[in-house]
Parts: sequence; C-alpha cells; structure tokens
Amino acid sequence: MAYRRILLKLSGEALMGKEGYGIDPETMGDVARQIKEVKETGIDVAIVVGGGNIYRGMRAGEQGIDRATGDYMGMLATLMNSLALQDNLERLGLPTRVQSALQMAAIAEPYIRRRAIRHIEKGRVVIFAGGTGNPFFTTDTAAALRAVEIGADVLLKATRVDGVYDKDPERHQDAVFLREITYMDVLERHLRVMDATAVSLCMEHKLPIIVFNLRERGNLRRIVLGEALGSVVRG
Repeated sequence: MAYRRILLKLSGEALMGKEGYGIDPETMGDVARQIKEVKETGIDVAIVVGGGNIYRGMRAGEQGIDRATGDYMGMLATLMNSLALQDNLERLGLPTRVQSALQMAAIAEPYIRRRAIRHIEKGRVVIFAGGTGNPFFTTDTAAALRAVEIGADVLLKATRVDGVYDKDPERHQDAVFLREITYMDVLERHLRVMDATAVSLCMEHKLPIIVFNLRERGNLRRIVLGEALGSVVRG
C-alpha cells in the first residue's frame, strides 16, 4: 500500500450529481462504494465533507446575511451530507462514526481527537462534519487540520476534473495540466486547489495533497494502491 492512513476531502458539489444542488442518491452511492473498496484494502480512512451543494457561507453577503451566520449555516449543511454518507456506508456494511465540530449530540459525536484516532484504529470510517467549528474557515482548512491531527499520510482532494490546471479547465480549453506542483507555486499563482490557509498548513507539516477526479470509477482505489493519478502538491 502506498499509504497507511488517508484523509479524503469531499466537496458538497461532488455529491450533487447532475442536478446542480442537493444530494444525488446515485452519486452518493457510487462515492460510498469507492470508499468501501479502499477500506477493504486495510487502509485507515477518514473523511471531511463540505456543504456547498446545500449552502455556501461565502454567498451569504450576496443574500444580505452576515458572513459569520452564513458560515454557520454552511456547517449545518456539512452535517446533512455527513449523515447521508454515513447511511450509505453503513448499508454497505462499513462501521462509521460522525464527529462534529459543532455540538449536535442527538446525531453526532463531538469532535475529540483521541476518540477519533481510536475509532480509526478500530477500523471505523470517521466522518468529520461542521468544518473547524469556526466561521471564516473553509472545509478545505478543516480537512488539512484534521489530516494533521490524526496523522494522515496524505490528503486526497476529490474534484470534478483530473487534477490541477494552470486555469479553470471547464472554462478554458487551453488549460495546462500540472502533474506535480509545489505548495509555494499554488500560493503564488493563486491556483484553485484549496484555500491558502489549507495549503499553508499542509506545507508546514509536509503533508502531500493529491487532487484527482472522483467521478472516474476506481480512481480512489488506484491512488491508494500507489498508481500515479491526478496532481500532487508537495514541497
């Protein structure tokens, strides 16, 4: 195995399929099956889920909502996605736990680092919801933070494209694919890999980031088995 423990960052958009909003059952089911394939290899798996398919806090200002309030609304959206993912994984026979940075005792455990690591050591898939629990921080930053806290070997960023490009490949046909790039290049060129706080945190702790296309069946398993897919961000 290329890795012992991974943290998978799923954006909310990765769960909405072709509808453009909400949770697409077929897409969610496919994501769950890919995670099961990886878990069956014996690798430790933790997941951070975004909420952009339901609500994005950064759009709050456009709607006349205070940014902090909007960010908390976005955190609640991540809980909805996490519960949906948990249900799909458990129907496939995988033991899971949802831990939330926001206190939601009826539906999720509070985030406690040592408890999360213990769950992972027992073979459970841990889903981290609620972002960092603070406004003005994205779920990308939460993914980087949780990856460092649990001792993950790599942060896998699932996207709709094949990896990192010098510009948006969905808008520019001449976009150039970047197989490998440094943290500093991402920051200096303002590439839309993850937000600057997340990239800086990964750089400080020498945590590699692999950006890959989740929509191509089997990519997740191929990456954890060591195949060169997507784009790698490292020092």
